[in-house]
Amino acid sequence: MSDTPQLVTIFGGGGFIGRYAAEALLKSGVRLRVAERKPKSAYKLQPLGSVGQVALMSADITRPDTVARAVEGADAVINLVGIFNGDLEAVHVDGARNVAEEAKKAGAKSVVHISAIGADPAAPSRYGSSKGRGEDAVRDAFAGATILRPSVVFGQEDEFTNRFAQMAAMPVLPVLKPNTRFQPVYVSDLGKAIAKAALDPKTHGGKTYEIGGPEQYSMHDLNQKIARLAGRHPAVIDLPDAFGSLMSKFGWLPGAPMTGDQWIMLQSDNVVSDDAATLADMGITPTPLGQVAPSWLGRYKRGGRFADQLPA
Repeated sequence: MSDTPQLVTIFGGGGFIGRYAAEALLKSGVRLRVAERKPKSAYKLQPLGSVGQVALMSADITRPDTVARAVEGADAVINLVGIFNGDLEAVHVDGARNVAEEAKKAGAKSVVHISAIGADPAAPSRYGSSKGRGEDAVRDAFAGATILRPSVVFGQEDEFTNRFAQMAAMPVLPVLKPNTRFQPVYVSDLGKAIAKAALDPKTHGGKTYEIGGPEQYSMHDLNQKIARLAGRHPAVIDLPDAFGSLMSKFGWLPGAPMTGDQWIMLQSDNVVSDDAATLADMGITPTPLGQVAPSWLGRYKRGGRFADQLPA
């Protein structure tokens, strides 16, 4: 039996989720090959491993020849690549198919594909439908692939809790789709799930998991929760749908750019299905938002993260 550590290729490893997936994988002792269109974006991963444990290379999932080079000799292949704007078909469907097909040709033992809650070829949004067709393409190419469908992902570097915390500095915090529900998942928990699926295909291969945290929030309550964690107390005002629909046509909603497609996505809850396999089925206890978010949202408090320790 060879003592050579497993080789894992991860596409999109230089992004937000990639850092935590890489950290979990490297702790298990694997060799990690990070495939990015711009490898410089993944330089920050190198200190997470020992010397020679992390290799960076250029690849584009829409170009099968570059994908083939990236998966050569890999035991496990992970695809984290996803977009909200641009050619969703090329990335979410054709690109996902390229990764799965080339992984199969290369003899990989596992493929992990990151999708999204709500992925369905019949979904009303371009994002949801392309993600659904991407799942189908991956399963057709690699029957034993593991599909992970996360809800909204939060963590120190996210564009989710940080953006809401910035908006909460205003005296009035406007909220669209206040009753739409979310089940935010901590990025470190998602990273652990990705690593487990990649390294244990006998247990997780061929399965689909919906990945959410331990709590569900309405959009209204989520904004209020993040504001409180950031030490802010704005008046949270629910806006009518007519306002959101109008603003989405201009590509902007309060506090953030927003496409019409993203507005369509906000019409549906983003929570784990009642009958879905979850983090618990992977042996992972999900982390509550309030347990970890104060460590980075504290900087939005007046006086900074140590404001509570200052003398009155």
